[in-house]
Amino acid sequence: MGVLLVAVAAYILRIEDWQSYTPLAGGGGGYGEAGETTHQEKPGGLARWLTTVDHKDIGLLYGLYGLIAFAWGGIAILLMRTELLTPESAIMGANFYNSLLTSHGITMLFLFGTPIIAAFGNYFIPLLIGADDMAFPRINAIAFWLLPPGALLIWFGFFAAPFGIGIDPSQTSWTMYTPLSVEQTNPGVDLMLLGLHLTGVSATMGAINFIATIFTERGEDVGWENLDIFSWTMLTQSGLILFSFPLLGSALVMLLMDRNFGTMFFSPEGGGPILWQHLFWFFGHPEVYILVLPPMGLVSLILPRFSGRKLFGFKFIVYSTLAIGVLSFGVWAHHMFSTGIDPRIRASFMAVSLAIAVPSAVKVFNWITTMWNGKLRMTAPMLFCIGFVQNFIIGGVTGIFLASIPVDLVLHDTYYVVGHFHFIVMGAIAVAGFAGIYYWFPMYTGRMYQKTLAKWHFWLTMVGSNVTFFALLLLGYGGMPRRYATYLPQFQDLHVVATAGAFIMGFGQLIFVWNVVTSWLEGRRVESGDPWDLEDDGLKTKEWAWFERKRETAIATDGGEDDEEARTSSEKRTDGGEETADD
Repeated sequence: MGVLLVAVAAYILRIEDWQSYTPLAGGGGGYGEAGETTHQEKPGGLARWLTTVDHKDIGLLYGLYGLIAFAWGGIAILLMRTELLTPESAIMGANFYNSLLTSHGITMLFLFGTPIIAAFGNYFIPLLIGADDMAFPRINAIAFWLLPPGALLIWFGFFAAPFGIGIDPSQTSWTMYTPLSVEQTNPGVDLMLLGLHLTGVSATMGAINFIATIFTERGEDVGWENLDIFSWTMLTQSGLILFSFPLLGSALVMLLMDRNFGTMFFSPEGGGPILWQHLFWFFGHPEVYILVLPPMGLVSLILPRFSGRKLFGFKFIVYSTLAIGVLSFGVWAHHMFSTGIDPRIRASFMAVSLAIAVPSAVKVFNWITTMWNGKLRMTAPMLFCIGFVQNFIIGGVTGIFLASIPVDLVLHDTYYVVGHFHFIVMGAIAVAGFAGIYYWFPMYTGRMYQKTLAKWHFWLTMVGSNVTFFALLLLGYGGMPRRYATYLPQFQDLHVVATAGAFIMGFGQLIFVWNVVTSWLEGRRVESGDPWDLEDDGLKTKEWAWFERKRETAIATDGGEDDEEARTSSEKRTDGGEETADD
C-alpha cells in the first residue's frame, strides 16, 4: 500500500504544476517547464465551487463553512442554556446534555474558529501582499475539502442516534480527558477523533501554504518592514499550527489505539491519564493564540482605518505578536495546577503565564492610543473593533487571575473558567470576525450591507455576551462547577440571567444572517472602489486598490452602469436613511 501511494504521488507530481491552475502542456509524460499561473474562465454553477482553486472562492467557501458551524454550535448552546433554566433536568437527559456540550466546544474551536480565520486569510492575504494567488492553489483547495467530511464525522452521532444503530454522539467533553474518553465504548467517539484528525491535517496544510505564500509570493514593493499586520499575525499563527497540530494528531492516534487495540498510552499502567493532559494542553494553549492572533491582526488593520490615523506602534505590535507566539508554548501546564504536579514546576508556569500578558497588553494600549484624538467614524466594523478591545480586556484580566496558582486552585473547573474563555472565544474572536465581514462586505459582494441592522447586530451581540459571560463569572465565584446538567437551586437566578443573555445574543445573530443574505442579493451597489473613503486619510491598502481595478475593468467591459440603476442606487439606501460621512 505504501509503495502504491508513493507511485500515485510521483505520477501526480510528474504531470501537474502545483503552482498553476492547469496541468502542464500535454498532460502526461515527461517533465516540462513550469507553467505560468493562468486564470481561465471559471465554470458556472455548482461545478465552479466544487473545482475552484481561486483563493477568493476558497475564502468564501471557508466563510460559509465557518458560519454553518457557528450556527450548529450556537443552536447547541441555546438548547443547553434552556435546560439550565431549572436546577433539575427539564427538557433533556444528562447524556444528551453532555453530547451537546462536547459538540459545542469542538465545533466552535475546530470547525468555526480556525476556518473563519482561514476564510479571511485565503481571500485577502494574496491581495494584501500583491500576490496572484496562494503559493499552492490545489493544496489550498484540498485543505478546505478535508473539512466537510471532518465535520460530518464529528457530528455523525447526532444523525445516527435516532436509527438505533449503536452510534451515539460523543460525551467526552471537548478536552477528551482520559480515562473517560478511553472507556466509552460508543463508536461515535472514534468517529469524532477521526474527524478531528482530518481538521488537524487541513489546518496544517493551510499553515504551510500561508507560510510559503507570505515568504515567496509577496510583490516587489512588499518587504518585511511594510508587510501588513494581518499577514504578520497569520504568519505567526501558521508557525504555531505547524508546531502544535501534529502533536494533537499524534495524541489522537494514541487515544484511538488505546480505545481499539488495547495499548496503554493513557492507562495508569502505562503513561497515565495525566500524559493526555500534557499532550493535549501543549497543543491546547497555543491553540488559544492560533485563534486569537489573526483577530488581533484584523482589529489592528481595521481600527486605524476608522480612526483616521495609522496604527500606533506598528513595530511593537509585530514584536508582541512574535513574543506571544514563542511564549504560548511555555504556559500549557497552568491548565493543570490542580493535578498535583511539582510546586516548583507550577511556579515556573505561573511566571510565564503572567509574562505572556505583557505583549497582549502592549496591543491593547496601542489600539487605544490609535483611537486617541483620532477622527473616529462609528461604522459597524469600527464598533465591532471597539467591542473586541473591551471583551479582550475582560477576558485577559480574568485569565490573569487563573494564572495565579492560589486563585486557580479555588476557581479551577468552575463556571469562572467558562466565562473567561468565552469572553475570548465569542466575545473577542467572533466579534473581530464580524468586524472583518462588515469591513470587506462591499469587496466580495459589490454591495453595501444594511447599516442600521448591522448596528443592531453589534449592540445585541455585545449586550448578550456581556450579560451571559458576567453571569458565568459570578457563578464561578459562587462555586458552580462546569459541565453539569443539574445544579443546586441557589444558582438558578444567575443561570436564568445567563440564558436570557444567550438568547439576546442569538437573536442578534439572526439579524446578522438576514442582513448578509438580503444585502448580498438586494443591497445598494457600491459606487466606487473606495467605499470607506480611506484614500482621504492615506490609509487605502492593496486589497482596495485591487477592488478598484476590478471595478474599472468590469465597467470598461460592460460599457458602464445602467443610468437608471446608478441613479436609483445614489438616491436610496438599504436602511432607509440618508448617506452620511459617519455611516
